[in-house]
Amino acid sequence: MKEILYEKLIQYILDNQERFYRIAYSYTRHQEDALDAVQNAVCKALEAYEGIKNADAIKTWFYRILINECLTVLKKRNKVVLSADQAWAEEVYYEKGYEQGGDIEKELDKLDLDVQGIIKLRFFEEMTLKEISCITGLNLSTVKTKLYRGLSLLKENIQEADLWAN
Repeated sequence: MKEILYEKLIQYILDNQERFYRIAYSYTRHQEDALDAVQNAVCKALEAYEGIKNADAIKTWFYRILINECLTVLKKRNKVVLSADQAWAEEVYYEKGYEQGGDIEKELDKLDLDVQGIIKLRFFEEMTLKEISCITGLNLSTVKTKLYRGLSLLKENIQEADLWAN
């Protein structure tokens, strides 16, 4: 049984690596940090695969590990102070259908990190609210509340930005 679970996990990781990178990049906004987060998440998942109780839960289980790794990377980055000569030359990542630098992305960055994560999982990764609840460890009603409040704030901020642009 464990061997089958391990094979399913490996296949899931191989089939979804681009999605994992995309979600990690949406959190970190830095190519190397996103790659590090994905790599660490894969390593942790492969080390702890025996903790999965249900093969159907691999998706939510792995996304929870990935998002925790992204948050860890962000915490570490905030502790590091870079001087001007140490600044990273960031290479921009573009994926078809996922355009960087739009108004929505700028306004999304202004929201709380947990709200950003819920919106990204719901709309960029097309997850159900129940899956998001499992990934974030939040109650389903809390996820719904944060999602709808975040969307409302996002709408207000975009409308306000449009008013200032005109």
